[in-house]
Parts: sequence; C-alpha cells; structure tokens
Amino acid sequence: MSAENGKTAKVPTAPPVGPPRFPAAPPRKPRPDQARKPTDAPAAAEPKEESAELIAQRDRLLEKFTVMQADLGGAFYEMAIRDHVRLDVLTRKAAELQRVDAELLAVERVLELERADAAGLCPGCGAPYGHAVRFCAQCGTPLVPTEAGA
Repeated sequence: MSAENGKTAKVPTAPPVGPPRFPAAPPRKPRPDQARKPTDAPAAAEPKEESAELIAQRDRLLEKFTVMQADLGGAFYEMAIRDHVRLDVLTRKAAELQRVDAELLAVERVLELERADAAGLCPGCGAPYGHAVRFCAQCGTPLVPTEAGA
C-alpha cells in the first residue's frame, strides 16, 4: 500500500511467453448439398483421430517452445546481471528454439489445412490456400501452372 494516497500500487505483469498462435476455428456446419451418407461414418472417424494426434503434438511442441523461450531469457538475464554474456551459448539456445518453432509452425499449418478444408500449401511460402485461388495471399506465388506458349 502506498503511504501517500492510501491506494495499492499496481504490479506490472509480464507479457505472455511465446509467439501468438492461431485460435482454433469454430466447427463448420455442413452445407445441405454436402450431407453425409451413413456409410461415410467409419471414414470420418479416422481424420478426427489424426487431428487429435496432431493437436496433442502441437500442445507438446508449444509447451516445449514456451519452456525453451523462458530458459533462453533466463540465461540471458543471468549472464547480463553478471556482466558475462556468452553469445555462443545464447546463439545455440536460440537455434534450438528456432528449430522447435519451425516444427510447431509445420504442425499448425497441417491443422489449419484440416480446419479450413484448404486445397493445398503454397510451394513458395507454405501458407494454406483455398480452392480456385490462383495466387498465394501471403507471397503472391502463382498457384496455377502456367504454359510457356500462352
């Protein structure tokens, strides 16, 4: 409590650890023309199991990423307060963190493909794209093969 005005002082909170991630998309409602037949039920169960496995893998990677990021920040802090920063150690930890982040991004893109019912991944940047899309929205790469004679 502050002695001057009798109010409690606010303690600043730390920002969230880890990069922002895409929120899960709400479940999609099937269109009337896409009604499922009763024979489709066994085939529909398999992708859900695969999705559950991918979600579990994403959660494990996200937890690992968060721990590694906190470890990197803690290592830098400890080195800085002792005025003995070792860039080789920090660079090695950052490279490991970057590898986990790339793996996490790959899993998230696969999950995004499943959620968005995308047509595929851009060959240039790996972003998912929808049906009848001619250019990647992220990098502008043509997604439709072009003929040399046209």
